[in-house]
Amino acid sequence: MAVNLKGRSLLTLKDWTPVEVRHVLDLSHRVKKERKGGKRFLRFQGSTLALLFEKRSTRTRCAFETAFGEEGGHPVFLSTADIHLGTKEALEDTARVLGRMFDAIQFRGFKQSTVESLAKWSGIPVYNGLTDEWHPTQVLADLMTLEEAFGSLKGRKLVFVGDGRNNVAHTLLVGCSQLGVHVTIAAPAALQPAAEVVDWARSMASETGSTVSVTADPAAAVQGADAVYTDVWVSMGEEEKSAERIALLSPYQVNDSLMAMTGRRDAIFLHCLPAVKGKEVTEEVIEGPRSRVWDEAENRKHTIKAMMIATMGR
Repeated sequence: MAVNLKGRSLLTLKDWTPVEVRHVLDLSHRVKKERKGGKRFLRFQGSTLALLFEKRSTRTRCAFETAFGEEGGHPVFLSTADIHLGTKEALEDTARVLGRMFDAIQFRGFKQSTVESLAKWSGIPVYNGLTDEWHPTQVLADLMTLEEAFGSLKGRKLVFVGDGRNNVAHTLLVGCSQLGVHVTIAAPAALQPAAEVVDWARSMASETGSTVSVTADPAAAVQGADAVYTDVWVSMGEEEKSAERIALLSPYQVNDSLMAMTGRRDAIFLHCLPAVKGKEVTEEVIEGPRSRVWDEAENRKHTIKAMMIATMGR
């Protein structure tokens, strides 16, 4: 089936069909192989990319800048200290100006409504590098890493352990259900995923042959898991809730004992990073042989490059 994503934005993975997500993952494997083989094609030569950041970033910024730059494009980093992003100038005005000067926009910040407005008013592809609600470019890299580890996605089991209502957990529900991956969220009752996201994922899973589960029992959740995934207990902007989150989530730490409960010698560990070692994951696990977090971090670059090639028609 021919897939044409030219001119499309990625605001949430729900915007794309399973076939479209699959297409970008296939392209991701190809561009990674090209990179490892030393091939350069300069597919973005003469193109420009606006990188709008309200939140700090290591992997997202570096992935976009290197993916675009090594293909000959010119990325321009713009923080809230550099431009009027919704202050002094209306957001739609900023979007229309950027749309006249750039070929695409990446936004990493707080409100999902901001990235949606950028897409509405700019007239060019807009990529969600992270909002409080969704993190689609991260989960593309997660799916690629899972596929690299096991050779396929359909029928695999991924278990997210920790804060189940954060942007990564929600996006994993969407992405896994789209690609036929069985997904379980293990989280305390107060931090379980939004019902509407779970319902959407279950509806999609019924079409792709996977399952969606939510539980408060991490030990039961990880049984038979191919991958155990966690994230920081305190997200950016929620630092005042640190003590409360640690108390709630300490039983959900990913450690050697929990990994052993998978019953799988080949089960892998994933984390979107940055990690607080000794909190959501022990140093032994993240630095141990089961950890694929560094492959996962690198794959941010390859999946982002593939996404931009597909949506910019290169």
